[in-house]
Amino acid sequence: MLLAPMLAAAVAAGTVCTVDDQRVDEASGLVATDGGYVVVNDGTDLASHRKIFYLDGDCDVKRTVSYPSQPRDTEDMQLGADGTLWIADIGDNNANRETIGLWKLAPGASKPTLYRLSYPDGARDAEALLVTADGTPMIITKTAAAAGIYVPDGVLKKGSTTPMKSVGDVAVPITTTSNPWGLAGHLVVTGAATSPDGSRVVLRTYADAFEYDVTDGDVLTAITEGTPRRIAMPDEPQGESVTYTPDGTALLTISEGEKPKILRYALPDAPSPSPSAETTTPAASHQATTNVATAAEQSRLPLLLFLVGGLGIVLSAAGIMILRRRG
Repeated sequence: MLLAPMLAAAVAAGTVCTVDDQRVDEASGLVATDGGYVVVNDGTDLASHRKIFYLDGDCDVKRTVSYPSQPRDTEDMQLGADGTLWIADIGDNNANRETIGLWKLAPGASKPTLYRLSYPDGARDAEALLVTADGTPMIITKTAAAAGIYVPDGVLKKGSTTPMKSVGDVAVPITTTSNPWGLAGHLVVTGAATSPDGSRVVLRTYADAFEYDVTDGDVLTAITEGTPRRIAMPDEPQGESVTYTPDGTALLTISEGEKPKILRYALPDAPSPSPSAETTTPAASHQATTNVATAAEQSRLPLLLFLVGGLGIVLSAAGIMILRRRG
């Protein structure tokens, strides 16, 4: 699927707002709500940074929620159809964790609940979480070129570890979108999101987002067999998050680093907002334009020749490079 046909959108990113709070400096998870945004950092030793941050529409932190115990490496978030906030404590740069965690914060709850899970085939790093329409969490690993897809093999239970099972792999298309990691930035999945109505899901890399149509709630078939629409996200500092706006017409991202910006990307062929759906997300500063093309038009001969000649070497180097990126 690396060079499979797909639709592409040439869009201009608009800055929604800037998070001017020194505690939010390694933003790795983002969801949008009718009143603003929710953000989490990835692994940090600072207790003041190890919280769930609730922001208003101007990116000002209005309140925080603390974890009852210390998370290891929170990397992604999803907002369930019932309003439950899922936080994926799944990062494992050194691939040595015996268990990973999913934190669930129910609507109105004062603190999240931890559920532990284990892989059936050894520890691995992951940064992407999807939650299906029936409430099943789906973890997508950060394996270069072929990300593993895992789901719980049983009901999540507080105080015990739920084994997971492998249900497939996904390989996102390789593009030439500029990003700080070069070719390696195209090979790993760093975030995911589900549209508010559940009809679409998106996976992102350090360079692009890929949106898939979901039929009858079958997310697995959508991402393993579907043809995605590409939304280029060039030169984000370290793009590891993505979410939909509450009306489902655009994607929002945030990168790690001091004073991170929330960026907005309009979606290709975006549906009209539902009459019942309203969003307080500020308007983007640039109007997006859509340009549909095939992968044949997007592919570059130099890239293809390079891949044929040295993809195996690059995959090995890319894996080491990504794992050590924070070292």
